[in-house]
Amino acid sequence: MDSNRKTAIIVGVLFIIATVTSSLGYNVILPPILKTPDYLSNVFENENQVITGVLLDLINCAAVVAIPIMLFPIFKKHNKSLALGYAGTRIIESVTIIAGHFILLSLLTLSQEYVKEASGDASYFQTLGTLLLAISDWSWLLGVEIVFPIGALLLNYLLYQSKLVPRFISVWGIIGAILLLVSGFLAMFGFSPPSVVSMFLRIPIALNEMVLAVWLIGKGFNLSAIASGSAE
Repeated sequence: MDSNRKTAIIVGVLFIIATVTSSLGYNVILPPILKTPDYLSNVFENENQVITGVLLDLINCAAVVAIPIMLFPIFKKHNKSLALGYAGTRIIESVTIIAGHFILLSLLTLSQEYVKEASGDASYFQTLGTLLLAISDWSWLLGVEIVFPIGALLLNYLLYQSKLVPRFISVWGIIGAILLLVSGFLAMFGFSPPSVVSMFLRIPIALNEMVLAVWLIGKGFNLSAIASGSAE
């Protein structure tokens, strides 16, 4: 098995790891604890679940950074500037998410103090908790719905330009990235579309990444496109 085939398999697996860990951490484990009026009590009672959710998303961040690192030797033969740009966006995405999760972990300490002072005035804890959650949510929004789709645009443009995978995959990825970017900007300016519309805006890029991952694992890169890039 040559190095390009190994790279394709590793990148495909990394895409799957990133999607699975992010979905489990931020979309499955954490919302039932944080998205309730008594979230401070829930955080205290479910400390291990909060830590597990954060750790899963940190694994996602590691995978997200590893993807452009693995792809850079191939992409730089076609467009080095865009390859660097893609790596930069994924690093920014990960740093933003990690910063938000450090804020989220601080809720553990706040929840402990909140439970200790349950008989006293809880308004201070509620206000501070609301602020911490808001910072965490903004970090997630900026990282996942603004920076990530920008990176996805760069990735799929590189794939389209280089023909490393079938172009229908990269075109699909470009469209999905634009839709997610629209969703992110709507959220930034306070617009909350119906859940059906929100799913329509977010699901295409998620499905695209899984199709891309499966293609890379099963088929790999177009070897003639790699040879063409090397020749150039």
